[in-house]
Amino acid sequence: MSLTYPIARSLEEATQPGVKTARSLSEAVSLAPGYRVERLETGWLHLPEAEAIALLAAQGADGPAGHLQRYEDTSGNVVVAVSWWLIADPKSPPKPRPSPPPLPEPAPPSEETDHTDDLYFRRGRTKTRRRKAADPNQLDLFKAPKEG
Repeated sequence: MSLTYPIARSLEEATQPGVKTARSLSEAVSLAPGYRVERLETGWLHLPEAEAIALLAAQGADGPAGHLQRYEDTSGNVVVAVSWWLIADPKSPPKPRPSPPPLPEPAPPSEETDHTDDLYFRRGRTKTRRRKAADPNQLDLFKAPKEG
């Protein structure tokens, strides 16, 4: 079963039972005539345990159709993620998406260089392979032919 998302104007409307749902953007556009589908939006609800269970149970006998996901924050409180197709009136200007935070400035290179190889090669942790001397009594099968 693929995930379906409600088609709504707000987070509150998306959590109401019986709202239309769509699997794809094109299906959302066809189910919301007279509206512009802006994007797939995600909102967060910080709820007490009982309200979260009631919200998840109210979505139907099959449970949530993928648009509700239950999480816990670092304190152990319940957080419900709600994903929905955000719609708006076609006459209203599109809402700009919040811009991502600026990237932090890279740290200047330190004056001390990192010599990771020194951990392995300076103190003799790796050993070079030494060839054993050939036994003079051993028969050499691949001796170079004598010229002459």
